[in-house]
Amino acid sequence: MKHRRTKATDIPKQVRMAVALRDKGRCIICGNQGISNAHYIKRSHGGLGIEENIVTLCPQCHYEEDFGKNSKEYEQKLKEYLQSYYGSKWNEENLIYKKYNIG
Repeated sequence: MKHRRTKATDIPKQVRMAVALRDKGRCIICGNQGISNAHYIKRSHGGLGIEENIVTLCPQCHYEEDFGKNSKEYEQKLKEYLQSYYGSKWNEENLIYKKYNIG
């Protein structure tokens, strides 16, 4: 049985599909074919597996965002993309697992 945090940070199939549609199956950084599995707020930091926290990245950009020397720039691009898409209702605090979340 999965812990609540693990379950909350997993990306459900319906979220992957919705993000793929939103991003047109393309990496939001370089425009190449991508996979909708990149957390803006990392799973290790409690980032939820919800549309507002997930983006499509190609394998190269996903690696660079996670481990590259310019990862902060990549993270900023993800933030700007999500903010531009969701507008004022997008809030980083709503993307983080809270121990007392119901669900």
